[in-house]
Amino acid sequence: MDIGGLTTLVANSAYISARGSFDGTANPASNRDEKYHSRLKLPHIAVCEGLRETLDLGFQTVCVEQPIGKRLFQEFLDSNNEYKGPCRLWKDIEEYNMAEDEDRVKKAGRILSRYMEPNAKYFCPFLPENGITKVKEKHRGAGDHLLSETMDNVMDFLKEVPYTIFLERGFGEVSACQTKATGKLYACKRLNKKRLNKRRRNEGAMVEKRILARVHSRFIVSLAYAFQSKTELCLVMTIMNGGDLRYQLYNVDENNPGFEEPRSCYYAAQIIQGLEHLHQKRIIYRDLKPENVLLDNQGNVRISDLGLAVELADDQLKTKGYAGTSGFMAPELLKGEEYDYSVDYFALGVTLYEFLAAKGPFRTRGERVENKVVKKRILNEPVIYPEKFSENARSICAGLLCKEVEKRLGFRNGSCDDLRAHPFFNEINWRRLNAGILPPPFVPDSKTVYAKDIHDVGAFSTVKGVQLEDKDSGFFDEFASGNISIPWQEEMIEMGVYGELTVWGPGGALPNDLRRESVLEQPPKSSTCAVS
Repeated sequence: MDIGGLTTLVANSAYISARGSFDGTANPASNRDEKYHSRLKLPHIAVCEGLRETLDLGFQTVCVEQPIGKRLFQEFLDSNNEYKGPCRLWKDIEEYNMAEDEDRVKKAGRILSRYMEPNAKYFCPFLPENGITKVKEKHRGAGDHLLSETMDNVMDFLKEVPYTIFLERGFGEVSACQTKATGKLYACKRLNKKRLNKRRRNEGAMVEKRILARVHSRFIVSLAYAFQSKTELCLVMTIMNGGDLRYQLYNVDENNPGFEEPRSCYYAAQIIQGLEHLHQKRIIYRDLKPENVLLDNQGNVRISDLGLAVELADDQLKTKGYAGTSGFMAPELLKGEEYDYSVDYFALGVTLYEFLAAKGPFRTRGERVENKVVKKRILNEPVIYPEKFSENARSICAGLLCKEVEKRLGFRNGSCDDLRAHPFFNEINWRRLNAGILPPPFVPDSKTVYAKDIHDVGAFSTVKGVQLEDKDSGFFDEFASGNISIPWQEEMIEMGVYGELTVWGPGGALPNDLRRESVLEQPPKSSTCAVS
């Protein structure tokens, strides 16, 4: 009997069963552990007072960026007749921005009639007349920025609302995991402590954790929790059920590897959005390749594995250091020169070429060649394009694979606008892509596990001859910072926990756990007599 194959089958079956909630075939609450779920109940507000000194309680952070804070603020606004108009206008503008093109004119007209006409029920008198006039003149064009100024006016008005803030509280294997409190599925990347210590990768692990906690984009995997066990550091991140793009490229259809141009274009567009977010945060990725781009259940991709990334200081324009994967590193990096974000766009060119050709531009798949030969090809040899490449595909790859940094396509003046404007992306609606409503060209089968079996994936061997010291314990404690605010809040809302735990008193009054004076009150005495 093939015990290894049986183990894989059992593990895959359990994984698919746990994923049932994604397909509407299971109730997420059925996967919860009631003991852990009960621990999500918040403590009395008096216990949380000290947090005020440690948190950013500005309007933008609490009421706009934090998912639970935004939800609570909007519920507060909607319960007050004075603020119902601005609150609903806020929601309608967000709905307009995510709407299909053919629905936007109708939604813009509805916004005009509901909030910008003096006799309307929810008329917003704080909106400037010249702004309303602009919307009236341009609403039939339904442009992307039609309501941008109006949204700014709404935010400026809401900032002044008297709202009380109640405080709420590279060397690893990856496996699926499920939070016992909510039933949500995640991917858990486990880093063996002794292996990290032996290979001096502690700093790399901390960099990845720190960067993942900083970024929040639908095009980059999100970090939800960071904790430690006796032997491992654990990063709990977005689960990507479709596997990595290298697996999709070569293993899903082995007789016909590679992607058609529309699919390659779609993935490249999402990667660009992820890279732009990193670069706007002053982060150079340095390890873009198909196996580091993961596919989710809906068919969208995210950048993963930020262990080689580097953060630039505010006054730093370039960095230096040899990092990356052979065949994907830019010429300036290979020559030991200083470099900036451009190295990531060279790697994007290699990745896009491989999507289309099912082989790299500097090395054929399966070719056994030394790294120094690959380096020589990158530095000196021109890229040869297969006949199947369209003119636009050749043009964008040539622009990204340009050996001269100054001429290479990429991140300029704080954005990737020039790259997005390339004819290769003419069919991409960037607004809908950013909103997550652009239909993907391929949706993974929810009943398939897109991964090799456990023998190919492998597991850590025992690490011998390494002793952990006191200084290591300090590093591990710093790494294990617990939950990450925004992804944790999204989990609470998505899995229904927010609705279950947000319970108000009679008539919308504050519940006891939000009333400071309740700690001084005695519970009512029972009038029941007991006879023994």
